[in-house]
Amino acid sequence: MLIKAPCEYLSRAGIFALPVKTAVPRLCSTDYPFSCQTIYTIKLSIVMDGYNMAQPLTPALDAEQFAFSLNGGVTLRGYRGEVDEGTPLVLLHSINAAPSAMEMRPLFEYFRDKRPVWAPDLPGFGLSDRPDARYSSGLYARWLAEWLDRLPKPADVVALSLTGEFMARAILEQGTQVRSLSLISPTGMGIRTPQPVPSGSPIDRLLGSRWVGPPLFRALTIQPSIRWFLGQAFVGATPEYLVQYASETARQPGAHHVPLTFLKFGLFTEQAISRLYSRLQNPCLVLFDRDPNIGFERLPELTEGYGNWAAKQLSPSLGLPHWELTSETINALEDFWVPPERSTIGSADIAENSTRRQSA
Repeated sequence: MLIKAPCEYLSRAGIFALPVKTAVPRLCSTDYPFSCQTIYTIKLSIVMDGYNMAQPLTPALDAEQFAFSLNGGVTLRGYRGEVDEGTPLVLLHSINAAPSAMEMRPLFEYFRDKRPVWAPDLPGFGLSDRPDARYSSGLYARWLAEWLDRLPKPADVVALSLTGEFMARAILEQGTQVRSLSLISPTGMGIRTPQPVPSGSPIDRLLGSRWVGPPLFRALTIQPSIRWFLGQAFVGATPEYLVQYASETARQPGAHHVPLTFLKFGLFTEQAISRLYSRLQNPCLVLFDRDPNIGFERLPELTEGYGNWAAKQLSPSLGLPHWELTSETINALEDFWVPPERSTIGSADIAENSTRRQSA
């Protein structure tokens, strides 16, 4: 039962979950405890050795790279566009088994020569450092705040899925100033509230074991599993280069740290509507449709109860509208941001723009 439970959590959390077979066994290293030198452990050793042989990660985007040193010796890395003047646009990827700035590629490519654009790989993913740390939503909020506060002016932030909760925390708890916040398929707006795995529980101990957690992650992020998972987020065909890059980034040393915490629901905020979203004063936009892993049943509580919230349904899409409905996504964002000559967007502007887009 303990072996089956992580797969159930994987499926519920939207992480890659397909039955897989491990590689052909070889002789076990003498570094492993004698009591663990079973066929099972021999197979795990192959997977663990793969982490130490990972090749340098190919850049996700063909663009200038940046690096920013965060407190604690962690380096945030990412990509920036060609334009320096204007309001920055920050594109934040989601949190899952193998995310990166690649997830925001369609928006980056469109805006890169029109305004300053920044697309970081969050710590634990992509080109950024992947330390073995106590990852939490609060930690990500501090990291985001530390970096965003160094930008020349408050940014328009577009966050995908769970990262929207991190941004809300950065604004509310760290005082980060942003011009607007746009959320694509955000978490925390459904009727189901993820319950974190209790610390010290059998599942927690199982996933925290070096003999189970990292090898399990490695087995669940083989290409067929990644292709299946990403296929749940596309109405049409999944771009193969997206699958290939996710597979490559999942093979980097330390790639398992954040996904295992995500798997235990350790990065979600319970009651995000009341604790985070409803407290925001910034202009906020939600772009959504159907999503195989999350719901939006409580979204009307924000759009009908708070004047700074607007929403646009982009159909048909399954969580990544900016990939399959790129023009519609860009139009929704630009209508939300207009008129561009104003330094801030008022609540009346948001409501008017949202109404205009929905009736168009």
